[in-house]
Amino acid sequence: MPYYIYKVFETPIRRLEKIESHEAFRAASARAKELRRELALSEGCTVRNIFAENELQAELLLSEVREMQSDPGDGDY
Repeated sequence: MPYYIYKVFETPIRRLEKIESHEAFRAASARAKELRRELALSEGCTVRNIFAENELQAELLLSEVREMQSDPGDGDY
C-alpha cells in the first residue's frame, strides 16, 4: 500500500488536494517534511502523510472527524 501526501485546507471549507504518493515510508516522510517547510506557511494549509490502499480510502481517513481522547490524568475512570 502506498503513502499519500495531501495538502489539507481548513477554510473556508475543508478541502484535500493530493500532491503525490510513495511506496516507502522513509521517502514519503522526508518529502512531507520538505513540503511542510515550503508550503504550509505560504499556502495556509497543513501537509499530511497517510497510509492507505487507494486515494479514496486516504481521503476518507483524512476527512474523518476524530473525537478528542480524554487525558489519562484527568480523573475520569
